[in-house]
Amino acid sequence: MLQIVFFEDKNFQGRSYECSSDCSDLHSFFSRCNSIRVENGNWMLYERPNYAGHQYFLRKGEYPDFQQWLGFNDSVRSCRIISSYRGSHKIRLHEREDFRGEMLELTEDCPNLFEQFHYHDIQSCNILEGSWIFYELPNYRGRQYFLKQGEYRRFTEWGAQNGKVGSLRRVLDSY
Repeated sequence: MLQIVFFEDKNFQGRSYECSSDCSDLHSFFSRCNSIRVENGNWMLYERPNYAGHQYFLRKGEYPDFQQWLGFNDSVRSCRIISSYRGSHKIRLHEREDFRGEMLELTEDCPNLFEQFHYHDIQSCNILEGSWIFYELPNYRGRQYFLKQGEYRRFTEWGAQNGKVGSLRRVLDSY
């Protein structure tokens, strides 16, 4: 059974709430979130209700404070289970909107997109296989964006304010 436990205080202290399914509004269960224990599964957390705001990808493990999941603050207002995928992964990145311009195809994680391929921005992409997490900065840091299989004609379609992608990784059962 998939499960995540939210705690109001750091180091798994204070009021807690156990969740085992998607929840579009966690506000009635806790007022702030400073630590999390992921018992099973992969989860996407959102800063605001209805799966909006900053996104945070968490897999099985313990997160004693919000900096451990790269949180910008102690606000977690919605969560979603990310289904496991055991097949191959493939993504096509495009330098311009609507799949125009230079294209780069990847099947593996990339810790530094600019260093490896000299890409500064991704304006559109096509997720052909699997699910991926985009990170705003190199080495899997900064704002995160979950992308499932499908077409994204502009960066706004994956929730970003700009096309800056510093690194990306496949969503796997474990890293």
